[in-house]
Amino acid sequence: MDIAIILEQWPWLIDLLISVVLGFIIGLERKLRYKEAGVRTHTIVCFGAALMMVVSKHAFDSAADSARVAAQIVYGIGFLGAGMIVYRQHEVHGLTTAAGVWTTAGIGMAVGGELYLVAVGATILLIVAQCILHMRWFKGKRTFSINIQFIYTNNENIQIKKLFKVDRFNKLTITREGDLLIYSAILNTDQEISSTELNQIMIDNPYIISIERCDHE
Repeated sequence: MDIAIILEQWPWLIDLLISVVLGFIIGLERKLRYKEAGVRTHTIVCFGAALMMVVSKHAFDSAADSARVAAQIVYGIGFLGAGMIVYRQHEVHGLTTAAGVWTTAGIGMAVGGELYLVAVGATILLIVAQCILHMRWFKGKRTFSINIQFIYTNNENIQIKKLFKVDRFNKLTITREGDLLIYSAILNTDQEISSTELNQIMIDNPYIISIERCDHE
């Protein structure tokens, strides 16, 4: 390989190294918060976006071709982010993680586009925003899901609602076992009830057959 070509391409490797460092920093913050996408995901996304930007800038003669490659990066990261979003227990999970990965790809693109100040500044702003928005007063109420089964004879459903301070049941099913009418339902409550408290509730209310916490982080 011509030494001139090597010297010409050497700065591009520095760009990729910068993207790895920035992606690592973002991923480390996510890992410390025990999120699904951590150091490896964010590092690779940032590096990959920067690599594709470098290729789009220097491997094509046409500016239109370079622009198309950049557009496809955004398109492709959108698919990756969509795979991180799940609907579970009547709640959407993974939106913040997907948005963070999408933004990390943008930072990688900025590095690949030699917008170093923008890339570093965006990394700092992203981490600061994540830290601030994780503070308690920015968070909404957390919902806890409880799977409950109880025997219905006379308004036990109303007693259950009062007991857990809810106004309705989710996924209510009613079955008959011999002479007994069995209600099965999921309750969504903002009360965090410990296992000891759940045991005491069952002791105090013998018509309750079972209680199971089924909420997830």
